[in-house]
Amino acid sequence: MSISSINYSSSILGAQIRNINQQLTDLSTQLSTGKLSQNYSGMGTNEGFAIAGRSQLSNIAAYTDTITNVNVNINLANTALQSLTTIRNTVQTGSASTAQDLNVNGQTIAQNTAAAQFGSMVGVLNTQSGNRYLFSGTAFNTQSVANAGDIINGTTTQAGFKTVMAERQAADLGANGMGRLVQTQPTPSSVKVSEDVAGSPFGLKLKAVSSTLTGATVTGPSGSPVSFSVDLNGVNPNNGDKLSVQFTLPDGSTEQIDLTASSAIPTPLGSFAIDASTPVNPNNTAANLNTALNTAITKLANTSLVAASAITAGDNFFNTASSAIGTPVNNQAATPAPITGATALSGASPSDSISPGFVAGDTITVNGTTLTFVASGATGNQLNVGDSIQTLMSKIDAITGTTKPSTVHGGSITINTDDAASLNITTSNTGALGALGFGSTPVTATQPPLRVGSSPASSATTLVNGSANTVKWYTGNDGPGSPRSTAMARVDDSVTVQYGAQADEDAIRQQLQAIAVFGTFSTSATSQYAGGQVAALSLRTTQALTKQPGQQHLEDIQTDLAMAQNTMKDAGTRQTQAKAQLQSIIDQAESASPDQVASEILSLQNALQASYQVTSNLAQLSLVKFL
Repeated sequence: MSISSINYSSSILGAQIRNINQQLTDLSTQLSTGKLSQNYSGMGTNEGFAIAGRSQLSNIAAYTDTITNVNVNINLANTALQSLTTIRNTVQTGSASTAQDLNVNGQTIAQNTAAAQFGSMVGVLNTQSGNRYLFSGTAFNTQSVANAGDIINGTTTQAGFKTVMAERQAADLGANGMGRLVQTQPTPSSVKVSEDVAGSPFGLKLKAVSSTLTGATVTGPSGSPVSFSVDLNGVNPNNGDKLSVQFTLPDGSTEQIDLTASSAIPTPLGSFAIDASTPVNPNNTAANLNTALNTAITKLANTSLVAASAITAGDNFFNTASSAIGTPVNNQAATPAPITGATALSGASPSDSISPGFVAGDTITVNGTTLTFVASGATGNQLNVGDSIQTLMSKIDAITGTTKPSTVHGGSITINTDDAASLNITTSNTGALGALGFGSTPVTATQPPLRVGSSPASSATTLVNGSANTVKWYTGNDGPGSPRSTAMARVDDSVTVQYGAQADEDAIRQQLQAIAVFGTFSTSATSQYAGGQVAALSLRTTQALTKQPGQQHLEDIQTDLAMAQNTMKDAGTRQTQAKAQLQSIIDQAESASPDQVASEILSLQNALQASYQVTSNLAQLSLVKFL
């Protein structure tokens, strides 16, 4: 009989020793790496929590990168806006100064400074962050603003602002240099002033006339075209009697001419001479009034009107707002009189005007919002048929959100809008809308930029869409919606921030427009009106660069961006806290305790030594020893 030898490799004891060795190897790896295992299967039942936590940490890392990148863009945009503020303050200080000495180019030092600052502003608005233009909205791959030289001087195929401004000035002054006003003496004892064309957007507009002239009869302003007349009725006024005429200028400002009757010799400035011949001839006084009025209107036209024309040309070129202008409408009486804001929409109306004829149940739809006519008790988007045209215009303005109220002048209704592309007005009663001067529907606005509609400009009566032959100064995104929403980023699972900006935002556009006007305008250094022109323009520029209540300011944009940064800061704080908690969960699930591992290694080493001792003893067994 033979006795088989002990097979170590196949014995239970050998397997136990191999198992202990493997455990020692695993524990040594845990001790050196700090991890329970190098693969998921060895991590244990809590590894699911660790996997989920690691996914969340990955998201946090992505959000952190996004926040960093967005902060870079916002900081660059904020720096640019701060530069724009500095530019605004520089130009405003210059325009407010009293120094108005003209150089050979017909400009002041302050205007030369403004021209240079305009170029700087264009450069700032074309700021990039990487390959992203910060002030182009969603069109971030497109340069925000055209080159400064092209904007002012134009290109070979498109007119620049300088051309638009010159055309507008010629149209506003008119051929006779009197702001498109026509002056006559219907009778030897009277004078009359009228606008040249009803509904024209150009020139001086007659607003009001008042008189203390003894024995005189003042009529108007009324009619179409609007006019007023003064008849002395064969009576000489007294010393100190006054005629006052108010005018509305193209930029919406109001100016007044005061002419005082005087017997002083020489006749004081701002006065007209009372006839002192023997016998007294009031017709001579009327002729003197006519001459003084002509002189005063010509001066107003060649000073304040020229400045207002430049400001308005800036609006025509730079502003995306526009208007729809109705044909002037008169009543059907023997003596025509224009509709006014007080004209009733239907029913009883002022005796000098026509009622459009809206009835209960009629509707007017403005940009998708419907206004309904009711007999009485109108609420919300309703109108009483007896309401005035002014009430209707106010309702329309509320819907369009225009920053420039709609107007009625000389029988012509002008509906203003800040977004010409969106204006759309229809009605169920086309006849009534036609009676307001809008003969075709839908009523739409002329698209900017606006150009003088015909040549010669001095006799033009319309503004037309000039987009085909005029430089487009803003080349970024100009679609609807908030400029801030043109750039969005998710910075947390449920948090997004908006940080877009556009160079055509009101605060930026108005500043660029004012500086362009001031820096581009020039006059003849030898003109008797040069000082008055520059003074009037400087005043308007200073006002345009002064923050006005209800208007957007550069600081408003900065505030929006600061709010976005605060939102990201709060999200970052939460994520930092969450990151620490998640890391703790992962560590608890995957980390090995050094003390516990060391204790287990010591225990296994003792077990392994005992196993080796047993193995050694077994290896020394023999039949002799067994027997």
